[in-house]
Amino acid sequence: MSSRKINKILLVDDDIDLLEQTKLLLESKGFKVVTAEDSEQGFKAFQQENPDAAIIDLIMEQMDSGFILCYKIKKTEHGKNIPVYLLTSATYETGFKFSASTQEEKEWIKCDGIIHKPVVVEELISKLENFS
Repeated sequence: MSSRKINKILLVDDDIDLLEQTKLLLESKGFKVVTAEDSEQGFKAFQQENPDAAIIDLIMEQMDSGFILCYKIKKTEHGKNIPVYLLTSATYETGFKFSASTQEEKEWIKCDGIIHKPVVVEELISKLENFS
């Protein structure tokens, strides 16, 4: 169980409708949400805001933008200590389910888990609350 409370979440997604929808869902549950629409804005927001968690879309301006942003965040001192999740619709669109459930996958992907679109807010909150 996490020893720190999650209040502020960084949400990065280039799909403006989904970004806004997920932001509203999280805010309705009492979280402060900082948003960015691409990986560059996302990293700047991460550095300025020091969020308690980050949720990063996998595919943005490039196919691997989410992977790269997660990697950059996890390399920082602050990023090592917060949950960072990749958000993806790859399973929905392709039927191929990938995950970051083993330690090896987490090391390679540099995230703490995968959240599949469409976002189920209760599932997301459960992952955030049970981050260790």
